[in-house]
Amino acid sequence: MPTASSFLMPVYTRQPISFVRGLGATLWDEDGIEYLDAIAGVAVTNIGHAHPEVANAIAEQAGLLLHTSNMFGIPWQERLSKQLCALSGMQRGFFCNSGAEANETALKLARLHANKQGISQPQVLVMENSFHGRTFATLAATGNPAVHRGFEPLMPGFVRLPYNDTEAVRRAADCMPNIVAVLVEPVQGEGGVRPASAAYLQALRSLCDERNWLLMLDEVQTGMGRTGAWFGFQHTGVVPDVITLAKGLGNGFPLGACLARDQAAALLAPGSHGSTFGGNPLACRVGCAVIEVMEREHLPERAARLGERLLHGLRANLDGVPGVIDIRGLGLMVGIELDGPCDDLVHKALVQERLLISVTRGRTIRLLPPLICSEAQIDEITRRLTRLLR
Repeated sequence: MPTASSFLMPVYTRQPISFVRGLGATLWDEDGIEYLDAIAGVAVTNIGHAHPEVANAIAEQAGLLLHTSNMFGIPWQERLSKQLCALSGMQRGFFCNSGAEANETALKLARLHANKQGISQPQVLVMENSFHGRTFATLAATGNPAVHRGFEPLMPGFVRLPYNDTEAVRRAADCMPNIVAVLVEPVQGEGGVRPASAAYLQALRSLCDERNWLLMLDEVQTGMGRTGAWFGFQHTGVVPDVITLAKGLGNGFPLGACLARDQAAALLAPGSHGSTFGGNPLACRVGCAVIEVMEREHLPERAARLGERLLHGLRANLDGVPGVIDIRGLGLMVGIELDGPCDDLVHKALVQERLLISVTRGRTIRLLPPLICSEAQIDEITRRLTRLLR
């Protein structure tokens, strides 16, 4: 007799637990056991599970209008784009369904930018240990050989450089005339929770200005308050040309966006890009509801405070614990690097501590708690992880 999972393509390594209900930062499994969520669906449910305002927006809009296609005006789409541009300093937005699609849009902007300059074989600078998605273009842009395996030859047009290395970018600029853009994450999430320095992003901005490149920031994981500001770049004084968003934008409802300003905002024309489902009334109303909650409850500022509390608690409690190499992060995006493989800790945390964590790059525990966590819940994450690691 086949099991339910035998009808699914086996692309995920799943834990033997299924959740049936959530509220805020708490989840319950099929047996009614309660868990503390410290990953928020991988930086997605920023305002918590089953937020009543999101639920109400979905229910009401589902009873009014789900979809008309982008052949017609969509007022909720226009409203959401206006809000995001006001928050980010961008001028125009394009809506899609995921972070990979948002990054595909950014890469198409880079190609159009090259075409406008008559560059026939354009190159985009991307970084080692990055992650931008699993479509053919975003896979090629991603700096993780493990996700490339089996899909070679990769799409050309990308030059990979060390992350946070300004001199490497300058050397590439001096020897490669066909560079048209840089795609970089303000904090590498899948790469081990590694923040870029302000000096690095500022140097990228200067080089892009000098060379007429587009500075494109992948804020799929760092955006929507996760780092303690609305967007990760806002910690640095840098303003990019293109921003990509998803994850927390829909709080679990599929919604992605690519925002742009100045010359980058004028590159797309009718017929040059599109999406059947992207930016439908339901998705964009959810996005507006998420922003309304975040603004009213000052969640980016809250993430900054709670992130400091989490970092301080972890550093104090794990000081001197064998195997702990580094504890780093920005806002509620925290990584605990260990001296060896620790993938087994995901299961142990679930079973022993009723705590949801993730492990990235094999040896870094990644914490991405909901931005609505209480101080007591942040301290509880620290306590449970301390017991686990000690």
